[in-house]
Amino acid sequence: MQTLSTPQRAATLPAFDTTIHRRQTRPVRVANVTIGGGYPVVVQSMINEDTLDINGSVAAIRRLHEIGCEIVRVTVPSMAHAKALAEIKEKLAATYQSVPLVADVHHNGMKIALEVAKHVDKVRINPGLYVFEKPKANRSEYTEAEFEEIGEKIRETLEPLVISLRDQGKAMRIGVNHGSLAERMLFTYGDTPEGMVESALEFIRICESL
Repeated sequence: MQTLSTPQRAATLPAFDTTIHRRQTRPVRVANVTIGGGYPVVVQSMINEDTLDINGSVAAIRRLHEIGCEIVRVTVPSMAHAKALAEIKEKLAATYQSVPLVADVHHNGMKIALEVAKHVDKVRINPGLYVFEKPKANRSEYTEAEFEEIGEKIRETLEPLVISLRDQGKAMRIGVNHGSLAERMLFTYGDTPEGMVESALEFIRICESL
């Protein structure tokens, strides 16, 4: 039987920098909580209750907040859900305390986002779903003119929400999802991270111009 020699440990292990370096970011307020800048990292989570279940949603938000969740996100797939958030926020304040709330807006969400912006502290939109582009059969590309035409439609649709949130001193999150990139981004940039980045930047440029 062959006996293998015991591996020798290196006298000194290579040094790795294990420090987490934070990027310099712009601080953003969400109700009474500040995200970014030099402020402490903020914990956020999302409830899985149906937003139309007022009591269930209030209880879930309270449970998260009591264990240290500082911001709570709630799904808002319809106008009825948007209006329910007004009651949820009011009931939270009456039975517990105010908790910073984020509305997660889904498909074709301009009207929903404008309604829910009245009731929450931050609105999350998905660039790939905010303006619906009906796919055309056999399309394989977008011309520059077609790309810009849809971009202008996005601007017209997004502008009222940006102005509403700005005037109320509320925040917006631009949340890109690779699984729901707009068709024109996929055709122009391919199935790549670049498409995700450009999708976010398009919305950011609109916001900054206002």
